[in-house]
Amino acid sequence: MINNIEKNLKDIFEAIDDIALYNSNKVLNAFKKNRVSTQHFVPTTGYGYDDLGRDTLCKLIADIFSTEAAIFSPLISSGTHALYIALSGLLRPKDAFLCIGKPYDTLNDVIFGKNNNSLKDFEINCEIIETDNNKFDFEKIKQELNINKPKLVLITRSSGYSWREALKLSEISQLISYIRDNSSKDVIILVDNCYGEFVSKYEPTEVGADVIVGSFIKNIGGGIAPTGAYIAGKEKLIENIANRFIAPSIGMEIGSYNASYVPFFQGLFLAPTVVKNALKSSIIFGYAFEQLGYETLPKINLNNFPSDIIRAIKFESKEKLIKFVQEIQKNSPIDSFVTPEPWAMPGYLHEVIMASGSFTQGSSIELSADAPIKPPYIAYLQGSLTYEHAIIALNSILEKFND
Repeated sequence: MINNIEKNLKDIFEAIDDIALYNSNKVLNAFKKNRVSTQHFVPTTGYGYDDLGRDTLCKLIADIFSTEAAIFSPLISSGTHALYIALSGLLRPKDAFLCIGKPYDTLNDVIFGKNNNSLKDFEINCEIIETDNNKFDFEKIKQELNINKPKLVLITRSSGYSWREALKLSEISQLISYIRDNSSKDVIILVDNCYGEFVSKYEPTEVGADVIVGSFIKNIGGGIAPTGAYIAGKEKLIENIANRFIAPSIGMEIGSYNASYVPFFQGLFLAPTVVKNALKSSIIFGYAFEQLGYETLPKINLNNFPSDIIRAIKFESKEKLIKFVQEIQKNSPIDSFVTPEPWAMPGYLHEVIMASGSFTQGSSIELSADAPIKPPYIAYLQGSLTYEHAIIALNSILEKFND
């Protein structure tokens, strides 16, 4: 079955190979431009003044994403953490901001929490406009821009726990142009870029976004980076965020890391290839489960190229959903003997089941799956460091679902 599927996906896989080659060249050129050498791998302690590894990683990220500046730090623990830092650094009490696309579940308490240092606690107001099958309600967006005059617009690229495809770069570009045409020239456009890095030849900052945010235990860390996140964009905005992250007037002048920076440099270098493997894995899982009669997103054809590494599979049954996630765990290199069960995970609105038999805890660029336990019982599959691992896991899982 797998061989026949691969033949049908030949053109799509060739397009993915072309994107990986383009992005690998972009990353290599950034390494060459910044003269990366072994001196950049050396750990630092204390304040971390003149930390060459940290500073050079910031420059690499800025160059790769065509931005003026970037923040990288192993001390930023997740994409949610990075988004909170960015939003807190750019917004002030009484400011308003607009979210286009439902933010990821873990941002709910960041934005709307009560007495927990949320944005709402600082009287920062947020409106959310969800997308309907990636169709923007431009009239509603225009109304919000004109009436509430938001200081910032947050665009959520990936789908989170929504049944929609991730936003394409062409859609993000169209949306940014519309916002620019219908709002103050000073409005800040921030894109949550998690799961989207290196999926296409261009990034949101290359189509007009002011700031992008992402996690190093997802795409950009290549499955090797053990922690960390990045924030990249216009220099003045990055300075404000850095002052919020560390302290005013200090910014990114300090911040040590008492371990080798090799995993971050090496992970970033390998990231385009690892993302290529994750994309191929997503597509072949999607194709196989469509053949079994399940509905999946994104749709698979050359005219509808994936915009992130996530594959949503709708099971319509709690039992089948749990079975699928558990089978992913059974076919993982780490903790294959563990059976995941749904639980009330902090930051999520429903019980969640997660399979992540990964080398880095919670790494979504490694083959993993998670799902909120709610109808219509959708599993969200992501990652795979190697395409071969995905094939082995898929063969095993298909045997279970063909019983």
